[in-house]
Amino acid sequence: MSLDSDTSSQGGDHRNFRQITRDRLLFEMLRSTKKNSKSTWKVLIMDKFTVKIMSYACKMADITEEGVSLVEDLYKRRQPLPSLDAIYFIQPTKENIVMFLSDMSGRSPLYKKAYVFFSSPVHKELVAQIKKDSSVLPRIGALSEMNLEYFAIDSQGFTTDHERALEELFSENAEGSHKYNACLNTMATRISTVFASMREFPRVHYRVAKTINASTMTTLRDLVPTKLAAGVWNCLAKYKTTIPEFPQTETCELLIVDRSIDQIAPIIHEWTYDAMCHDLLCLDGNKYVHEVPSKNGSATEKKEVLLEDHDPVWLELRHAHIADASERLHDKMTNFVSKNKAAQLHQTRNGGEVSTRDLQKMVQALPQYSDQIDKLSLHVEIAGKLNNIIREQCLRDVGQLEQDLVFGDAGTKELINFLRTQLGVSRENKLRLLMIYAALNPEKFESDKGAKLMQLAGLSADDMIAVNNMRCLCGPDTKKSSGGGFTLKFDVHKKKQAHRKERTGEESAWALSRFYPVLEELIEKLSKGELPKDEYNCMNDPSPSFHGLPTSSSVRTSPAHSMRSRRTGGTWARPRGSDDGYSSDSVLKHASSDFKKLGQRIFVFVIGGATRSELRTAHKLSSKLKREVILGSSSLDDPPQFITKLKLMSAEELTLDDLQI
Repeated sequence: MSLDSDTSSQGGDHRNFRQITRDRLLFEMLRSTKKNSKSTWKVLIMDKFTVKIMSYACKMADITEEGVSLVEDLYKRRQPLPSLDAIYFIQPTKENIVMFLSDMSGRSPLYKKAYVFFSSPVHKELVAQIKKDSSVLPRIGALSEMNLEYFAIDSQGFTTDHERALEELFSENAEGSHKYNACLNTMATRISTVFASMREFPRVHYRVAKTINASTMTTLRDLVPTKLAAGVWNCLAKYKTTIPEFPQTETCELLIVDRSIDQIAPIIHEWTYDAMCHDLLCLDGNKYVHEVPSKNGSATEKKEVLLEDHDPVWLELRHAHIADASERLHDKMTNFVSKNKAAQLHQTRNGGEVSTRDLQKMVQALPQYSDQIDKLSLHVEIAGKLNNIIREQCLRDVGQLEQDLVFGDAGTKELINFLRTQLGVSRENKLRLLMIYAALNPEKFESDKGAKLMQLAGLSADDMIAVNNMRCLCGPDTKKSSGGGFTLKFDVHKKKQAHRKERTGEESAWALSRFYPVLEELIEKLSKGELPKDEYNCMNDPSPSFHGLPTSSSVRTSPAHSMRSRRTGGTWARPRGSDDGYSSDSVLKHASSDFKKLGQRIFVFVIGGATRSELRTAHKLSSKLKREVILGSSSLDDPPQFITKLKLMSAEELTLDDLQI
């Protein structure tokens, strides 16, 4: 299948990032085997990693439709099926090759013919090993490099599955560790396969080391973005000569940064529906478990549901503020009831006004109960749970102080007062407040003040590890050498250190929605060609025809002022007209038209874990900039996961089970 014509981001029917990934797996890999195969049905064999690649991009029904009758694990004992052909989708490792050869060699192979697809470039030695076996060679129908080794976690997002990147690249003992180079090399290979899939050749920007100074030593962790950019560049150079129809000139932008650009985004409470679900509910990935009435009606039973793109209610509400999501869900329920006579009768008997919970019960009792209403009821339940947690944990007060600290409206006095008076706030939320404060005020932790604050908050010993380890995410401060403590700095907003600027031209429609990740500003600057040259280098000068972007020295903003409402009562600020892309109109209404005339893609990769606010930013800016923004990272972390990873950075002997989150 030729991908250059229909994956181009200019003209034609636009397919998003995950759709292109899915199409390559289904058509370029599975369907391509039909040409030379006499076997109608086939067996698909994968290793643990490629199973995840497939499951993030395709459904089982899609795979079956392409003629796969059985999916097998390469490392499990399998029944011989000598009348069927097999498709191998595996990583090109020595162990995998050994397993493949044992399947297909000798007088009695497990399968009739084998079509082998590797997830990334395969070494010549391994190909030679396969060719050596004279019994296997005639049984190979295809030997091909798919160059697809990433998890498409979202229509505009991917991860490289490096959950321990913080520990392996940024901890104190990362210096000289063999894991450091191994992690960077694998990450570079996997990022590069994204561009192989998309048939895109990027202009590679990266955050430069902050310590290019003769008097200070550049640390390995400060060089992580530089080294990763070089690794990606080397892989892309090879693709230009090995992949048919791979572009020879730049077609898109890639920006490589690390977690040091924004230490607050992974910790602060986000108030959108998606972020709150993953932060506050005990989800297993995207899996939510809830209780539903059993079929016989006598009791309840547990049911698992996936909060993913196939659910239209989730797709519409995931980026909405929790208050907006709750309101829209109630409206949807009310609308359903108003169109149903049985429900209206029930409503009349109960005297008009009905709560969301009553509406839910009412809808469930209706004979017209369907999959659509099932999903609606599910989200009413989830939103109700989230609002209860917000009340029980005093999260509005916590969130207000978090954002006031970030925007400079509160300081040490307010934090101490909060820790002394708000006894109902959990230890975890106090820890998150202190981590935000430490990121904004590193100098406060150079004496015993930091220890006193942690004592006041009642933090445990490993909580203190998390606070102290935030300094590992940044290189040394070149202007001032200190004997210890924090050396945190934001790359952006150096003039007003620790206080983020208010966004101008985007009025917040809801309370507690002032915060935005630094990545949002970086992507906008990249789109305009205005990335600060002293902070961001580029591996390749663009071709003359790349784009003619204006190059002004900085983005001008008007004086900061707050548009959020301070609420003390039980209701959220009412929505107003908003230009932030998340007003009450469903983003779905505009999605198809927005993506038809897009400019060149923007790829951003965050080393050390991306956040849901950053993924939301990719969606928001795609509409705003009319360019598909694709966010990649070593992992996608929710606040509890990120804090645990910070604790692990200096605790090699500890496991996840040992740590309190």
